[in-house]
Amino acid sequence: MSTIPTTGTVTFTLKSVPLTDGGFRTIERLMRLERGAQRTLKKLQKTRVNELNERRPRAGRMWLVRARCTRLVRVAPGQSFTIQVTPQLAKDIASVAEHLDFKKVG
Repeated sequence: MSTIPTTGTVTFTLKSVPLTDGGFRTIERLMRLERGAQRTLKKLQKTRVNELNERRPRAGRMWLVRARCTRLVRVAPGQSFTIQVTPQLAKDIASVAEHLDFKKVG
């Protein structure tokens, strides 16, 4: 298997799901870096701030009850995502490389 490039646009496909909690969260974090996911998360963030957070009285003061963040990506075998790989992401990608197939896009 060739090495994962340190720069450029790369499409990753999940072969398997990591058994460790840290590996699962690392893949989830990498999947959230996809441009489409970023755009959707930004829209959901604005909606949460403007509509879903509630202000309620608590102990004589107004209290902000925040809505939970949406879990947008799903870590499952066969899922794929395309991200712009940078040297800062190299350690994260290397730590879960055994669970990923990759294909250089550009």
